[in-house]
Parts: sequence; structure tokens; C-alpha cells
Amino acid sequence: MHRKLILFVFSLFQLFAHAQFNVERLMTSGQIALHYEDYVLSMQYFNQIIALKPYLYQPWQYRAIAKFYLDDYVGAEEDANEAIALNPYIEDIYDLRAIARIRQKKYDKAIEDYDHAIRLAPTNRNYWYNRAACRMNNKDYAAIHRDIDSMVARWANDANAYTLNAEAFLQEKDTLKAAEWLDRGLKLDPYDAASWTMRAYISLSRKQWREADSFLSKAIHFKPKSVDNYLNRAIARINLNNLRGAMADYDMTLDLEPNNFLGHYNRGLLRMQLGDDNRAIADFDYVVRMEPNNVMALFNRAILQDKTGNLRAAIDDYTRVIRQFPNFWTGLSYRARCYRRLGLTAKAEQDEFKIFKAQMDKRLGLQPRWTKSKLQAVRKRSEINLEKYNQMVVPDENEVAHEYQSRYRGRVQNNAVQAAFMPMFHLSFLPYSNGIKSYQAYDREVENFNRTHRPLHTLYLACGAEQLTAEQSKFYFQLTDTLSALLTAQHDGERLKSLVFQRAVAYSMLQNYDAAIADLDTYIGLDSTSSLGYWHRAVCQVLMNGYKASTGTDIKLQEAGAQADFSKAIALQRHNAYLYFDRANLYASQGAYDKAIAHYSLAIKNDARLAEAYYNRGMAYLKQNDRSRGIKDLSKAGELGLYSAYSIIKQNRSTGK
Repeated sequence: MHRKLILFVFSLFQLFAHAQFNVERLMTSGQIALHYEDYVLSMQYFNQIIALKPYLYQPWQYRAIAKFYLDDYVGAEEDANEAIALNPYIEDIYDLRAIARIRQKKYDKAIEDYDHAIRLAPTNRNYWYNRAACRMNNKDYAAIHRDIDSMVARWANDANAYTLNAEAFLQEKDTLKAAEWLDRGLKLDPYDAASWTMRAYISLSRKQWREADSFLSKAIHFKPKSVDNYLNRAIARINLNNLRGAMADYDMTLDLEPNNFLGHYNRGLLRMQLGDDNRAIADFDYVVRMEPNNVMALFNRAILQDKTGNLRAAIDDYTRVIRQFPNFWTGLSYRARCYRRLGLTAKAEQDEFKIFKAQMDKRLGLQPRWTKSKLQAVRKRSEINLEKYNQMVVPDENEVAHEYQSRYRGRVQNNAVQAAFMPMFHLSFLPYSNGIKSYQAYDREVENFNRTHRPLHTLYLACGAEQLTAEQSKFYFQLTDTLSALLTAQHDGERLKSLVFQRAVAYSMLQNYDAAIADLDTYIGLDSTSSLGYWHRAVCQVLMNGYKASTGTDIKLQEAGAQADFSKAIALQRHNAYLYFDRANLYASQGAYDKAIAHYSLAIKNDARLAEAYYNRGMAYLKQNDRSRGIKDLSKAGELGLYSAYSIIKQNRSTGK
């Protein structure tokens, strides 16, 4: 009986240890998926942990992070609530919840979170700054000034604090104090774009156009993708009669933000003034599609249609304006003129009689001439005054976008291509396309595996981690379970080898690299002549290293292991361009650009149409400041179908880097 009790306790201990190990593995896999921005997959792991151990705060915290990056700010806040309830002593969670609340414009609640965070970590200046920025959104200027005084006393060299205080004074219309604080901030950090932008706003408010142009040019130099800076500089340049420069600024605005209302509207007005009527119509077409009832845009388009001879379209637009403003006599006069030109005399007389009945001035109906003063006049966007139809539009209020100082800033959601290397080629159950319809990454060994072993799902070569949907994640979790069940029942050596390799690939797709490497160790033990085994193990190890390095772990030993695996794989497959490409990537990640370039060149020697190799070799040349070779390689990559290369070329030509 005593022996049975001991065995029972021992079995419970083993079960507990296994469950604990399982949770740790799930947590690691979830964190890896989070690190590689596969947020949907990471949530699958954290969901499993929450189901097993809902009393742990970390999975709630990490799931909140995943939801935040997926723009689910409500869900992020709710999960952060759970994490804080389980452990109210982790300041990072308050910061996360605060940023999620800021995205929902819950500034009062965010301030409460920063109060908690500051009590837990009073020396974290980011929390102080973010709380003050939230107060700015609440227009609590007295509290902002108190916070800034405390920050300046503690961190006298923090230029951001001076800039924020200047913004508060600017909002309070105290431009003298705003300029004083900005100057103090610029002495500490003359490269801060936000400070130069605010300095320009002061000049704009004083109608000091040349100063505004100069300050905005500096802001654009330090932060070249700020749309508002181009829009404001265009207004300054119009007042300086630099119409070519203003047009260039509107063009750049719309390159960066194609749906920008002010960009299209004001460029349309400028084109109208310069006599470029057809392209002005195109801009107003765009504005009307964005805001179908915008009477100012409709009236301007009507005038342009009238001038270019498209009278029926002009009448339609005049009519839409008159329906909203029946007593708009200028519109009635212009429409009557169109009717007469079409021979519709009765309709023209109806409009003219309305004007006559109202006893309008006889000059009414003549189109006002474009004068310099008229061109330089502006109106607020929310101002609907048809007498100001031909005035440039400015925002109701110039505001500086606050960049909250937090690790949870959110991803940059734009079309700008990040200047980064293309990732490694690896095995996958999903096909890869780099943009060329006829292109398919091909390797003889992969095809041989598919033909010989007939895997449950076809193996492909892919480049970069696939972002799995919730359905795909569920499918690959089920696939690993299916393969595990088949392995348990399998006794045939060849079949066993095939199944364990397939499971390794499935685990890697789920970013469970520890499990994938363990299976690949088993596979290589069964077949030490498989280049695929060494290759895929090297890739999994490199990806695992990327996560471990982000946590501060020393990965030199693991990097050496990955190098050894690449060497063995290349020895078995000397003409595989993808292997040289992947090892080049490893060298590039270590900063060994000469070795990386040599291996990209070997990849190109073995496959002259491997666009990714040209792309990455070009990036390596740029890292060495060899712009001519770098741009040449990137151009070749673009020619072969990697069109994102052209964005990198444009960035390097425009910045001179």
C-alpha cells in the first residue's frame, strides 16, 4: 500500500512537471511569434496557456500586446485589466494599458495609468512625458507646466520636455514663451523635427512666411515623411510667390498620403490659378469622391468644367451647389450663362429672373479675377462660405502629433518599404511568390522529397515567415497532432524519418523552433546525408537566435552551430543558390558584409535570376556606403520583379545616403 502511494505521488509529480514544461514551451513559442510580429499565431499560444492556467498574469499581458499591434485596442485594454488584477506591481502593463487607452482617446484613464506607473517607477521619464502629453490632449495646461517643471528639474537635458511645454504655451496663444522654450529645446537637440515644426507654426501665425519656409524645411530634413509639414510649407511658399515650390510640396504630400484631402483641394486651386485646368479637375474629382457634398469643391469643379467647355457637367455641379444654397446668386448666374451657351434660353431666364428679383448688384455674376491677395487668402477647413470658394484651405488648428515614448508605439502602417534585408529561404507547406507570376523557388532535394516520401502536404521553398491566419494556425496545430499520432504507430524506418521531418517543418511554421530543432536532431541522426535536414535546422536556429538575442542572451555558440550546419548542407549540395543566400544572411546579421557579399555573389553565380540575392547584395553594398554598386544591384532586383527595390533606390537617391 505504501509503495502504491509513493508511485501515485511520483506519477502526479511527473504529470505536474510535464504540464509545467508544456506551459513554458507554449509561452516561449508565443513570445517568439510575438517577436516576429505573427500576432494571430502568438494569440493562439497565449489562449492555450490562459485555458490551462488563467491565474498567470504573463499570458494576459502578452495577449494584450498582440491585440494592441492588431489595432484591437479595446481587447488590449481588457486583457491588460486582467493582467493588472493578477499582478498590480508591473509598471509595463500600466504603460501598455495607457497606450491602448490613448488610441481610444481615453486620456483621463491613461493619466490614471501613468500615475500608477510613476509610483512604481518614478525615474522612468517616458511615463512622465506621456502623462504630460495626455494632459495636452485634455488641454490641462496648468498641470502640464507643473509636470514639465518636475521633468526639467530631474532631466535638464531632455529636449522633448521643452518642446511639449512650448506646445502648451502655443495652444494658450503665448507665442513669446513658446518661442523661448523652443529655443531652449533646440539648443539641446537641434535635430528635433517637432521643435522646428512648432517654431514654424509661430512664424505662420505671425505671417512671417520666409521664416516659416526655413523652419519647415529644417523639420522636413529631419523628418521627411511628415505630410503636415509639406502642406504648411506650401502655404508659406504661396505667400512668397514660390508657386513651383508650393506645387512640389503638394505633389510630395500626395506621394506620401494619396488620400489627403487638403493636398488634392489646394493643388487643384493652385493648378486652377496656373491655368492647368484639366489636371485641376482631376484633383477636384478626387475631393468630390472623398466628400460628395463638399460644395466648395463642387463649385470649383463646375467653374473648371465651364472653362473647358464641358457645360452639362458644369450645370450638374452648379445645380448640386444651388440645391444646398438656393440663394447663392453667383452660382445661379454661372449656371444661367451655361444654359444660354447650350441654347436653353428658358432655363437661363429662370435663373436670371431669380437674381433680378433679389435685386443683386449688376456686377454679380462676373467671375472674380485671381489677384495676388486672393491667392494668398486662406480659410479654415470647417468654414463653409461660398464667397471664399477660391481660397486655399488650412486645418482648423495646427497640431503637432505626439510621439508617445513607449515600447508599445504600434507598427508603422504605410507603404514605405523598410530598408531591411530579405529574410532566409526555408522549407514551408505554403508556396512562395516574390511578385513574379512565373517565378517559383525550386530545389532538386525538395522535389525529390515530395516525390519519394509523398508527405501529407507538399513541401515548398519560401522566403520569410508566413503570417498565419487563425484558421491556418489551427490547421497546423492539428497537423502536428496528426503527425505525432502517426509517429507513435509507425515502425518502418523510412516512413518514420519522413514523418519526423514533416513535423519539424510544421513546428517551424508555428514558430515552435525548439520542437522543430529537436525533431531535426532526430532526423539527422536517422539520415546524416540529408542536406535538407542541416539546412532547415540552421534556419530554425538562426530564427531562434533572433528571439534570444532580443532577450539579452549570448548566442555566439548557437551561431557557430548554425554556421556548421550551413557548411555541411553546402558540402552536400554545392550548387544550391539558396544555401549560399541563407549563409550570406547570417554573415550580414553579424555585420560581416564582405563575407555576405561574397556569398550573395555565389548565390547569383548558381542562379543568375535570383532577385532576392541581388536585392540583399545591394543592401550589403549600401551598408558599406558603396551606393553605386548598391543601386545597380537593387535595380537588377527590381528588373527581376522585386519592385520594392525601387523604393529603396528612391530613398537613397533622395537622402544622398
